[in-house]
Amino acid sequence: MALEHLGLLLFLIYLTHVGELQASKQIYVTCGSVIKLMNTDYRVRLHSHDVKYGTGSGQQSVTATEVQEDINSHWLIKAPTGKTCVRGEPIRCGSNIRLEHVESKKNLHSHHFQSPLSANQEISCYGDDGVGDTGRPLDREYWRRDESVMFKHVDTQMYLASSGRTFGRPINGQMEVIGVHSSTGAVHWQTAEGVYLHAPDIAAKHMHNLHTEL
Repeated sequence: MALEHLGLLLFLIYLTHVGELQASKQIYVTCGSVIKLMNTDYRVRLHSHDVKYGTGSGQQSVTATEVQEDINSHWLIKAPTGKTCVRGEPIRCGSNIRLEHVESKKNLHSHHFQSPLSANQEISCYGDDGVGDTGRPLDREYWRRDESVMFKHVDTQMYLASSGRTFGRPINGQMEVIGVHSSTGAVHWQTAEGVYLHAPDIAAKHMHNLHTEL
């Protein structure tokens, strides 16, 4: 099977700081939410558009932009292909998810092609109507809106990052987004603008389970 068909990008989410579980309904990132992701090192938002790479895979390019209002920076949080997640349910750190580009309906994706500017691993958008693969869920804490996270590609074990290098025409000034081996560098992302679905009261659910067990 060709490298570009190895599967759509699934990321494991790792919190950089694990917070205490709280009852607030506003602090968690939830399944079905439409979000923008900001790289905390360069203050740019993860972005895609109908512009293909001129080298590498030739797939839809993924960049990062300083423009806050661009609708091409919206991403839908979904479960892996063949799996479901409850709308509004908080995402656990380490869970496999899909990030679907809202405007093009393609998934965030990676493979063993070189990125065009820095010769790291290329990040693209690929697939139709958000179809993707499954992965191995890990069980840790929840992804919080006020914390930065890292995204790790399941198939290649690379971290989503910004290289700091910018493109010329036709996407002048947009920053290259890449996959890197190391968890150091510009690999931290935090949720920014978006539509966050209502999260259930986790603490209340936990207390209910405790009473049920008793």
